[in-house]
Amino acid sequence: MQKVLVWDLPVRLGHWLMAGGFALAWVTGDSESWRLVHVFAGGTVAAVALFRLLWGVVGTKHARFASFVRGPRQAFAYLKSLLRFSPPHYTGHNPAGGWAVVLLLLLALASGASGWATYQELDGEWLEELHEFATGLMLAVVAVHLAGVLVGSLLHGENLPRAMLTGRKLGEPGEAIAGPRRLGALLLLGWAAAGAWWLAR
Repeated sequence: MQKVLVWDLPVRLGHWLMAGGFALAWVTGDSESWRLVHVFAGGTVAAVALFRLLWGVVGTKHARFASFVRGPRQAFAYLKSLLRFSPPHYTGHNPAGGWAVVLLLLLALASGASGWATYQELDGEWLEELHEFATGLMLAVVAVHLAGVLVGSLLHGENLPRAMLTGRKLGEPGEAIAGPRRLGALLLLGWAAAGAWWLAR
């Protein structure tokens, strides 16, 4: 195997926008003076999650849900292989990582929708409780995801955070994607900015 281009620009940019937006929304969540920053950060996360759902259908090979969302049996088998310190290598997301991606996207949308409803002061304390629950659960999934990235990097001898920066991972030449999809990245930036602005109005 050799280093090949696996992650396109929309995937990488979306990943870091969600990570940064979630971190900023988390640290500003209890501050009234930083409320608008919190809403804008949360809106960015929700907008990126919506874009990623579309990109999971029309994006490059390894970005598509069809390439990495596998059944629960395969996900558990991969987790067991981690415990044996002999996980199989996947050029794209592994089966457990694929489920983490789906969970994070769904939780980002649930947190964003309930947060927007709370910001609009729609009736019902349950919306605020739903927002806090979804956000807390998302934080837990992020922690598991980070642990998986660390273990996967060590066991495969591959720097996975760097791969999400450069787009390059170990793989066969035939598994490489054709290009970075710069236009998709520009569309993502425009969509995320517009979505965050609209939610924070």
